[in-house]
Amino acid sequence: MISPFTGGNATLKYEKREMEYRKETYSYIAQYYEDDATHDCFTTEVMDEANIAQVWNQYRVAHSIPFVDEIVSLRQRYGLSASKMSVILGFGPNQYRQYEEGYMPSETNGKAIMVCQDPQTFEMYVRNSRLQLSEKEYAKILARVEAAKNEPKNIREKLVYGENGRGLTTGFAPQALERLHQMLVFFINRCNDVFNTKMNKLLFYSDFYNYQQHAQAISGLAYKAIQYGPVPVHWDRVYSLFDDVNQEIVAFSDGVAGTKLVTASVADLSAFTERERQTLERIAEHFKDASSADISRMSHKEDAWLLHIGKTDLISFDSAFGLKAL
Repeated sequence: MISPFTGGNATLKYEKREMEYRKETYSYIAQYYEDDATHDCFTTEVMDEANIAQVWNQYRVAHSIPFVDEIVSLRQRYGLSASKMSVILGFGPNQYRQYEEGYMPSETNGKAIMVCQDPQTFEMYVRNSRLQLSEKEYAKILARVEAAKNEPKNIREKLVYGENGRGLTTGFAPQALERLHQMLVFFINRCNDVFNTKMNKLLFYSDFYNYQQHAQAISGLAYKAIQYGPVPVHWDRVYSLFDDVNQEIVAFSDGVAGTKLVTASVADLSAFTERERQTLERIAEHFKDASSADISRMSHKEDAWLLHIGKTDLISFDSAFGLKAL
């Protein structure tokens, strides 16, 4: 990075700091550049956003306030506009839209949104708003609520994500199997010879790089450190869940066999943000020709592995800062 102070070189650095938010103190990893000559420090807009987002993420989890993607998906689940959601929940006219744009809800409003993920709870809000809705609107919303009540539970998500909810060990990422599914298909499409070991590392680098840049991972997976590097928890279940992702046993000349992932599908990245798509593209381009052994060796140099190998705890996403392979 070129320093704006001297025009010389500036070095990327990071350190643990504390920030007060809504009268509470949270720790975060601050990223910044330091001028090599003058030692003056500066940040970019992206760094500033990532620094404060780390604090906001912790606040949301601590106070059961939903994330932006959850706020958007709740409204979409019931087929409503943001303004109509504000009416039903008793918010100000533009508040729900503002929350979808990233504004932090008050603790009271955040909890109201969170509990409405239960269709029966949301139904009570709808019935209490009966006089503020037309007959047609009222009937249509109740029909959507009834349909939501009858949605089958996705036990496969439990198999993959377990009890590891959104937090520092999952990078505060959305936990949606279809997003994970499309990540697998994308990397199989874009990278050569994606065996299980290589896919483990592609997911790891995608999640930890995106967290480093934007304070949120992508897949929602938790990771642990094993002999061959950092891997998703329950990774063996991940690769057997999707009908269009197949595992082929490949025998090598030295007598060793490996499991290669193949698919005839084409990835659909429409569910990802532009920043997430940029991360996936970068990871694919960087590692597309790397062998499983190559990418495994790279991962052994990362703090995420070095600080956790030999331990049973999950890898903290604080280890994302200072990635060496990217």
